[in-house]
Amino acid sequence: MIAFDLCCENDHTFEVWFKDRKAFDEQNEQDLVLCPVCESTNVRKILSAVSVRTKSPAGDHGNCTEVALRQMWKKIYAAVEKNTEDVGTAFAEEALKMHYGATEPRNIRGVATAEEEKTLRKENVSFMKIPVSAKTGPEGH
Repeated sequence: MIAFDLCCENDHTFEVWFKDRKAFDEQNEQDLVLCPVCESTNVRKILSAVSVRTKSPAGDHGNCTEVALRQMWKKIYAAVEKNTEDVGTAFAEEALKMHYGATEPRNIRGVATAEEEKTLRKENVSFMKIPVSAKTGPEGH
């Protein structure tokens, strides 16, 4: 595996791992390498840092602006909404039904109490928590 530092036409920088240099070249030629911020396929390799910095200077966040991060979060949340069924407070119950074969597997989203999460973990049910305020949604206002 090899990591490359990349930059898109909008000057967003990001790191991507590939099997080898040839894999990067092939995927980039086919426009399969996307900027995670703006989804541009016009990306190029840039020089990687030789030294490893363990702590960044205070306030140094590179090209990641609050607006760009908020836009990226909106895209992620929109994809979750589009590709999942909202089961609300029945999340744990539905997840357990699918886990034990009582219902067909499907992508669901919802809310669970701490106790329900504990039960899901105990039963080895895989789930992922996505922080979204019930009042504000992905906007975060």
